[in-house]
Amino acid sequence: MSYPLTTQLSRALQQASQQRTTAQTPDDVVITTTGGALGAVVRGLDGNRPLSPALVRKLKTALDDHHILIFKQQTLSDEAFLAFTTYFGSVFRPPEDIPVLASATNDGIPPDVVPVANVEGGYTGHGELTPHIDHQWTPLPSAGSLLYALEVPNAGGDTSWYNINAAYEALDADTKARIADLQLITYNPFLRTKGQSRPRYRTPEIEPLGPGFPHPLVRTHPSSGKPLLFLSTHTEAELVGVDPAEGAALIARLREHIAETRFRYEHKWEVGDIVYWDNQATLHSRTAFAETERRVLKRVSLAGSRPF
Repeated sequence: MSYPLTTQLSRALQQASQQRTTAQTPDDVVITTTGGALGAVVRGLDGNRPLSPALVRKLKTALDDHHILIFKQQTLSDEAFLAFTTYFGSVFRPPEDIPVLASATNDGIPPDVVPVANVEGGYTGHGELTPHIDHQWTPLPSAGSLLYALEVPNAGGDTSWYNINAAYEALDADTKARIADLQLITYNPFLRTKGQSRPRYRTPEIEPLGPGFPHPLVRTHPSSGKPLLFLSTHTEAELVGVDPAEGAALIARLREHIAETRFRYEHKWEVGDIVYWDNQATLHSRTAFAETERRVLKRVSLAGSRPF
């Protein structure tokens, strides 16, 4: 009896398993730093070809060291892109009762490959996106994402990443001691309707629109062990058990600190770029671009574990 494959992921991995080309090794690639606060460029890798175990380990170590990896000059189908991402982890799938970007499709379950685009069927439009951590409001935030550029505007639409390990390390000793054991709730932005007020800090008079999942404000990276200031700059948040006025002032001060340019790398996209970022160790933001310009990228997010 034949059992047809019904998911894009299964089809992508079966297709990848049928390749007969030689696996790429660490000697095939060159990794160089961006020279900024974070990031490294990977050249010589072809996402269509299999990767050797040693190369996968090298890339994972480089991600721990640099927080984002930039793969240049890629030409991949959706299936090849999806298969490539799974070298680094399982595809992120949120709980059905916790909406995220693209949850409006597939009966509340976002597709594995999400179109981050300002064209029909795409998401995020053409406006500015403030520095944030994807899926921070979920019980198990994603570990990382890979974003693949197919069309880019002539100006704008640049993406910045912020090194939240460096931001933590730059804090003074008193602040580190103050925040060491605090728990932060980040509320789901997809539960507020368009045009509705979006407070940056929830105080008692503001009714929460949904459940909150507390995570450590100072998170430990599950692989590298680095301490991370696990905080987005604009998403509605609340410190557990802290006086509202004191909590709001503390979070505002930390947000101003974390967004400083010394912690930031700005990427100007080229067609064929794939950027793999560690969602546990970075914030990311986007500049606006003209509505008349096309910006078409595709994103796969990877599953994460419980923050600690």
